[in-house]
Amino acid sequence: MKRRTILLGLCWVAAVPAARADAWAELAQPGAIVLFRHATAPGVGDPPQFKLDDCSTQRNLDSRGREEARRIGEQFRERKVPIGAVLTSQWCRTRETARLAFGAHNPRDEPAFNSFFGKDPAQREAQTEAAREILRKWNGPGVLVVVTHQVNIQAIAQTPALSAEGIVLRKDAKGELRMAASIRPD
Repeated sequence: MKRRTILLGLCWVAAVPAARADAWAELAQPGAIVLFRHATAPGVGDPPQFKLDDCSTQRNLDSRGREEARRIGEQFRERKVPIGAVLTSQWCRTRETARLAFGAHNPRDEPAFNSFFGKDPAQREAQTEAAREILRKWNGPGVLVVVTHQVNIQAIAQTPALSAEGIVLRKDAKGELRMAASIRPD
């Protein structure tokens, strides 16, 4: 039994670098899009006194999260990935992730990528469709980077994302968004 567990573990580890290589190849294609979940900000949701315009009331990046964000930016610079635009939600943790990773590209707030954690289903679907429309219109040049939240990525890409994980999207022949790969900071 132990042997089987070890073998399965080795197979999983062996598959991870290939998935990462595919992600970087996907980002080299015209019209590439990557949705990043903000870097590590301990906790879930936001405190009851949360105010969008007051970072001191929000869940924010910790030192690990700030380091993850810096590593994301380093990976893009090392691989010379051309950045076309950087969009963020209006939450402080997404703005800080974007600034630390892609600061030279002037991240811009886009409310369609704001968290809708705990909101009603009709509002979530309308916001998700607005976000999809922004993504569908992207044709470059360069990569569109979006720094957002787990709930938004799950709704758009139908896959969860860990803190600081990027989900690379491609448009299929019909213009629909499909997950192509994922990226984690090394």
